[in-house]
This record gives sequence, C-alpha cells and structure tokens, in this order.
Amino acid sequence: MTDRVQKQYEAMRGHFHRAAEQHGFALDPAQELPVERLSRLAGELARPAWRLPGRPRHLYLWGPVGRGKSWLVNTFLDGLPTARKRRLHFHDFFRRLHEGVAHHAESPATDGAAVDQAVDELLGDCRVLVFDEFHAHDAGDAMLVARLLRTLLDRRITLITTSNYPPAGLMPDPLYHHLFEPTISLIEERMDVLDVSGPVDFRQHRPSGTHGFGQGALLRPGEETRSGLTPPRPEEAGTVTAHHRELPARAVRPDHAWFGFQDLCEGRTAVTDYLALADRFPTLVLDGVPPLTEASPDARRRFANLVDVCCDRDIRLVLIGADPLAGLSPTATLMRDLDRTASRLALLHRPESPVRTDARTT
Repeated sequence: MTDRVQKQYEAMRGHFHRAAEQHGFALDPAQELPVERLSRLAGELARPAWRLPGRPRHLYLWGPVGRGKSWLVNTFLDGLPTARKRRLHFHDFFRRLHEGVAHHAESPATDGAAVDQAVDELLGDCRVLVFDEFHAHDAGDAMLVARLLRTLLDRRITLITTSNYPPAGLMPDPLYHHLFEPTISLIEERMDVLDVSGPVDFRQHRPSGTHGFGQGALLRPGEETRSGLTPPRPEEAGTVTAHHRELPARAVRPDHAWFGFQDLCEGRTAVTDYLALADRFPTLVLDGVPPLTEASPDARRRFANLVDVCCDRDIRLVLIGADPLAGLSPTATLMRDLDRTASRLALLHRPESPVRTDARTT
C-alpha cells in the first residue's frame, strides 16, 4: 500500500472501533471481516484516480436482520472523507427512480436511456453509493431493478448494498426467479459478497429520535391513551393526499394521521404512499390490525413495507389491534418471510411493559 492508502485504511479501522466503543460494544468476529473489507475499500478510494489499476470492487453485504449491516455501512460513510457519497434506502430510491423514468419515458428516449437519465438526476456526481435493504420481490419491478444495477455497475460509482438475502435468494418466487438469474450472476461477478451474521444486534446500540420509531407502540383497542392518543371522532374523518392517490383517514391532525388497516394495507396502496405519509407526519396510527395470518398476502406485504418505511424514516408508529405475529411459530414459512418485520415490531412498546424512553431503532 502507498502511504496515503495505508493511512486511510488505518483511519477507517480506527473509526469503526471507536464508533463501536462509543455505543458500548465491541465488534465480534462476524463483523471483523466486513470491517476489514470496508477499511480496505476506504484505502482504495483514497488512491489517486490516475493510479488506480481498476475500479474498486463493489460490495454486497447480506445477513439476518439485526446483525449490523446498516450500522456498518453508515459508520463507513460517516468516516469516509469525501462529500461525493450518498446513503439511500432502496424503497425511497426506487420510488424516485420510477418517477424519473416515467418523466423521461414521455420523451423519444428508449427505456434504457430513460433509466440512465433518471439515475443521472438522482445521483449527480456521487462516487460512493450505499443502498440499504436492497431486495427484489416484485416481479413487475424486476426488469427495472436489473437495468438499474447494470447502469450503476457500469459507471464510475462504487456501489455498496445491504440485504437480508444472499444474491441467489433475490426474487424468491419460483415463477419469476429464472427471469432474475442473469442479474444474480451479474451481482456475483461484479460485487464481493460478504455474509454478515453473528450474535450482536447492533440496532440496540443506535439511539432513536425523540419521537422516532422506537417511541411507537403496539396496543389493544381501548389503550390509546397509553400513547397519548385520543380516539378519532366521526367528524375528523377525511382524506390524505399521498403519492398519486387520496387515502381515507379516520383522523388527520397536525402531528399524526390515523388510518384503518383495511384502508392502508388491504387497499390498493404502495410503498410510494407510505413514503409520502412519512414525509408529512411524524406519527402514523394504524388501527384494526389483525393477526397477519388472517390478512391477505398483499396486505401482509404492504404492512411489512409500512413498518420498513417508518423504521427507516424514524417515524413513530402506533399499532392498535391484535398482535400481528400471533399464531406464528419461528419455523413457519410465513414467519421467515416476516423476520425483519418481527425484529422491528419487537422495538415497539407493548401493554405488558412500561413505555420505554430509551428505545432503539435500526
């Protein structure tokens, strides 16, 4: 290594260990490999462009929920001495990409050119890009995801992704998995794939905002006042403009909006709607929550997306109704599909325990 590369490598390793110590834990062996790889990447990025023998390898970090993937990449970005870096939640980026592609598709450009133009507008001169919680579940979006990855991997951008799935586990639906296999091969060819697993749950060491996700609750009907809520009156019912639709709400108040599960999850809503709500309200209330075993598959997916958006945006989420995970055993197939959701719901206050004032979020 040159002195410059070595210096940045050592600085990044020290930054990781200091950050862990400041939050009261030590890195365990499962995190040492990605820390080493990210520190080497920091050194590679410090090398003058004209001396690079090739672009730094892209990284794909995957592992179970709560094992520190987001903490690792966020800490890496915090310690990287460049302004040309961005961290984006995949839900949020994909919403904006859809909008950009739709805009440019109205011109004579081809679909591929529309994606390129939309990416240009979204990323500008970014050179290090982190996608948090990358996934590919929706067959309708699969081709756009594939095109996006090809576009990014062919640019002078170093891409780092986190995911709960190994590359081969993307697009798990057997009816469509084969269509995504070329993209899986591209990931395995162009990215270093690292398994991040281990016993440490880094989420427990990340402070939440004053009114963030960890201040939310899972309540039974009639317990609303335990979270400082007043049940909505009939005259408060109205609609909320979300992305491109009007959503029926039981109440719209200055600091929160109150919805029914049937309207927000069983209705024809999308991640883009939840992102729009998160932009506007610091608290979202969802009542009539059933056990997810009784909800439709689409409603379960929408509910999981809503939890993801609220957790990532640090939005206080109050759920009123049944325990969503009631009746699910840890080995059930449905439970495996909802493991990230279960991990995040565990951060919410429940009636059996006092309200926590030091809750932590991912």
